Amino acid sequence: MSAAISNPNEVVTKALLRFVTLPSRERAALITLDNGFDHTKPNSFGPGGLASLDAAIDEAVAAAPKFIAITGKPYIFCVGADITGMPLITEREQALELGRYGHRVFRKLKDSPVPTFAFVNGAAMGGGLEVALHCHYRTVSSGAAALALPEVAIGLVPGWGGTQLLPNLIGIAPAAQVILQNPLTQKTLKPAQARELGIADEIFEPADYLERSLAWAEGVVDGTVTVTRPEIDRDMWDGVLFFAKHQLDERLHGAVNSANKAIELLALAKDASFEDGTAAEDEALADLIMGDQARASLYAFDLVQRRAKRPAGAPDKGLARDVNKVGIVGAGLMASQLALLFVRRLEVPVVLTDLDQARVDKGVGYVHAEIDKLVSKRRLDPGKAAKLRGLVSGSADKAAFADADLVLEAVFEDLGVKKQVWAEVEKIVRDDCVLATNTSSLSVSEQAAGLAHPERVVGLHFFNPVAMMPLLEIVRADQTDDATLATAFAVGKALKKSSVLVKDAPAFVVNRLLTRFLGVVTAAVDNGTPIEVADSALDPLGLPMRPMVLLTMVGPAVAHHVAETLHTAFPDRFGVSANLGRVVEAGKRGFTDAEGNPDPEVLALLQVGDAPSTAEELRDEATAALAREIRLMLDEGVVADPRDIDLCMILGAGWPMHLGGITPYLDREGISEKVTGVRFLPPGVANAP
Repeated sequence: MSAAISNPNEVVTKALLRFVTLPSRERAALITLDNGFDHTKPNSFGPGGLASLDAAIDEAVAAAPKFIAITGKPYIFCVGADITGMPLITEREQALELGRYGHRVFRKLKDSPVPTFAFVNGAAMGGGLEVALHCHYRTVSSGAAALALPEVAIGLVPGWGGTQLLPNLIGIAPAAQVILQNPLTQKTLKPAQARELGIADEIFEPADYLERSLAWAEGVVDGTVTVTRPEIDRDMWDGVLFFAKHQLDERLHGAVNSANKAIELLALAKDASFEDGTAAEDEALADLIMGDQARASLYAFDLVQRRAKRPAGAPDKGLARDVNKVGIVGAGLMASQLALLFVRRLEVPVVLTDLDQARVDKGVGYVHAEIDKLVSKRRLDPGKAAKLRGLVSGSADKAAFADADLVLEAVFEDLGVKKQVWAEVEKIVRDDCVLATNTSSLSVSEQAAGLAHPERVVGLHFFNPVAMMPLLEIVRADQTDDATLATAFAVGKALKKSSVLVKDAPAFVVNRLLTRFLGVVTAAVDNGTPIEVADSALDPLGLPMRPMVLLTMVGPAVAHHVAETLHTAFPDRFGVSANLGRVVEAGKRGFTDAEGNPDPEVLALLQVGDAPSTAEELRDEATAALAREIRLMLDEGVVADPRDIDLCMILGAGWPMHLGGITPYLDREGISEKVTGVRFLPPGVANAP
């Protein structure tokens, strides 16, 4: 292994070899991957880890055991390459050597004269799953948290055999799902799915997983256990990849280099020799490691994995109050989604209120029906479902909140309505009950003004759909105290959300930037830019959805209301589109129809000017507007650091991982300096030049 790619900061995952005696009295070699820490610091492969595995395999083969098995420490098999060393790679030859070294070590398992087995006892990601694929056989524990090849999402490809081995094991269609679609939609495989796809040959329960895996492996070697695998259909190979590329181009417009490389490698796997296929992986990995997108993706990945788990500005968690009952004001769709989330994650009583019993019953009915759906999908067992249904109740009387520890409002986005709600609720609840608003744009401080205890009011801005969107903007109002804020963060963590502390400023972070962005697009339409040009102008960035789709998802009425709120606060930068107002008044879903084409009925409503923009002009204007707004937000102290804006946009708006955060993208393209005179991040952060 070349010292040129050593990582002095590597937490080395050692390959610990021991020999176990089987029921037949013969010996098997068992290699356990273990970095010496508990499951909170997973195993990974850096140069030191690969060297340890290399030596362990050689020693195991030399001992001529009945078979060789590789497994992991408790709860963790291996989560792949040690990406902390990637920024240290400064030359393409170093990147090439990293790929080649992994291939050389892993291939010893594939080419071993002794049968090899992977006992996937816990999470297996990236190179961890690839080392298992090199083994002749695989078992998986039903308790393993997840299995995946997530590299495409962080600007890389499975570069240690995954693109060549997986499609030839399970077929091209499911392999494309695992390597392309799952990473880009942030999905992983459960153990049962891995078994169903054929990635694992057998699945065992955690309690006696190792013992049963050893017995099963001995049966395979003795011939008493037969492993059957389907014949791989190569006739549809090209067609599957053609369709996959079409889907990617439709969604990402060819902007994600890692996805394009992965398709090329999957195509090669159809007929290429393993040597040629893995050599192509080496070249592809080297190209990607040295490119901007991988470096940007690693920055974004670090934000999501590290900064999101240690929110900047969060008070001492010891100040948090216990939350043993939750009240929700409102029983509409958003309120009902919130009730479902709280009861699933906190497992405490949740009570909804609304103006009349019919609305309350509808909201409670929605929650119960969603719980039943989870049972039908086998995501909840019937006993747990019955418990959760029993915890959700409703009342037309807010007196039901008398013993609540937290009350969350999800009513109409009107300051007067919200102030009235809090005035009523405050008379009922205890003095230490936290009052949380789910407002998307209104001032939390103004909502608290006039209350006897404004210090216990906080903003909890959830994103729709509530169950899926990981971001929670926690808004500190002018008088919010540390105990209330600590409780908010504790609740966010219990809800499995990534919380970011934001100042009580109009529309906070995500909605403010999205409204600024959409305002530029709708203004261009008002000025005469064709809808299809305005909608596709940002395609080169590979954003997860076009502006008109985003507008439809947010809802024209909500977008229009937020624009009005921001126009009131910042009239010089936030306009209110007259044409968007006409769309709202007409009750239309947006400017486009369900297929994404300009809606003829909407076109008939529009009144446009004669100053259209080209796609390039609009793209330049939109990105400049974002840079200007971010600089102003940082100057206002809306968040503590540019990285918090990046985190909010990644988790709350789907800003693409391949672009990194929004601030390094604007730095990298020179937009931030051109517009504001300075970069957002210091040189070297996010590997920006």
